[in-house]
Amino acid sequence: MANYDLTPRIAPNLDRHLVFPILEFLQERQLYADEDILKAKIELLNNTNMVDYAMDIHKSLYHTEEVPQEMVERRVEVVARLKALEEAAAPLVTFLQNPNAVGELRAEKQYNLQMLSERYQIGPEQIEALYQYAKFQFECGNYSGAADYLYQYRGLCTNSERSLSALWGKLAAEILMQNWDVALEELNRLKEIIDSKSFASPLNQVQSRIWLMHWSLYIFFNHDNGRTQIIDLFNQDKYLNAIQTNAPHLLRYLATSFIVNKRRRPQFKDFIKVIQQEQYSHEDPITEFLACIYVNYDFDAAQKKMRECEEVILNDPFLGKRVEEGNFVPLRDEFLENARLFIFETYCRIHQRIDMGVLAEKLNLNYDEAERWIVNLIRTSKLDAKIDSKSGTVVMEPNHPNVYEQLIDHTKAMSGRTYKLVSQLLEQAQAQPTR
Repeated sequence: MANYDLTPRIAPNLDRHLVFPILEFLQERQLYADEDILKAKIELLNNTNMVDYAMDIHKSLYHTEEVPQEMVERRVEVVARLKALEEAAAPLVTFLQNPNAVGELRAEKQYNLQMLSERYQIGPEQIEALYQYAKFQFECGNYSGAADYLYQYRGLCTNSERSLSALWGKLAAEILMQNWDVALEELNRLKEIIDSKSFASPLNQVQSRIWLMHWSLYIFFNHDNGRTQIIDLFNQDKYLNAIQTNAPHLLRYLATSFIVNKRRRPQFKDFIKVIQQEQYSHEDPITEFLACIYVNYDFDAAQKKMRECEEVILNDPFLGKRVEEGNFVPLRDEFLENARLFIFETYCRIHQRIDMGVLAEKLNLNYDEAERWIVNLIRTSKLDAKIDSKSGTVVMEPNHPNVYEQLIDHTKAMSGRTYKLVSQLLEQAQAQPTR
């Protein structure tokens, strides 16, 4: 199953701190040798300030209590740098820790650089020191402190690029603290900036969208309404275009969300066209499962692919996270239930007569259970069918497509493609003067 692990594709689009939860999951699932995971962790930690954590992993990896001298020296350097940044930011941190002073300035709408300078001798140097201190705290693994200071910094910062950088940092910190509601708010705030900001190159904007989608996976597969909101984001034309051209592996997560989300069936039809376009250029069991059903109509292959999908979900850091005790259905179970439903809904629509015995065998049910299952399927899916008890078959009424509806669908599809093409041309035209 390591062949289907997306970590090598996902990790380059994440802050290195966000890669640690993925490595923890892979280590727990034993998808790779424990030694390889530990080495990957140390490599990640080399560019952070989490020196104590790196020392602990080194001891575990090499079964020793000794650590390299460079680690010891690095720790001394980190402590000294942290102390220096703390002193530089101290005037502003002290002010921010005084709720009365902060409240007074905000109430008077005077929370600005001029008033801070006049009353508290706090200027641009202290504000810049706060950013560096927050960033250093993040690199040390103090995500709570970093998130708080970055929030305060954005309220004082006048540099839009630095403010955007601080927002990315705060989003990462909230994700790592598993504050999913707050993280979702920051994600939406960041999306609004990316979509409205004037970038030097359209490619930079596309890259920002790709980063945003990768980071969002942590939120969408942990937030209560995440599997609906991932469709709202990933299925937008600009974001879907970025996926198809630069990050097709993200189709796994959009496809999974569509499968487990019955409320988004109207959008699902258009998504199948994307699956059809990508089926020869991108391989993934979950997208291939949909192609088997809705493109190739190969139901035996779909049955086999469904079992492969189950393994993929169990070993995916976002889809297969360990389920804690709670009153909710694991995503794997939801997926399998809906995947089975997809197979037989489509099977029933293209066959006029279905043998109940064959159906029972495919469902791994006895005859009576299969009969109840198909009755519920007909009722919930509004299939035009009836059960012939004498012959033991399900009889489907022919459902000829309406020519006018087909024409309308094709016209809508052409309109959508035209809009996308015009949008891309306009973006390129706007980027020309900046080159």
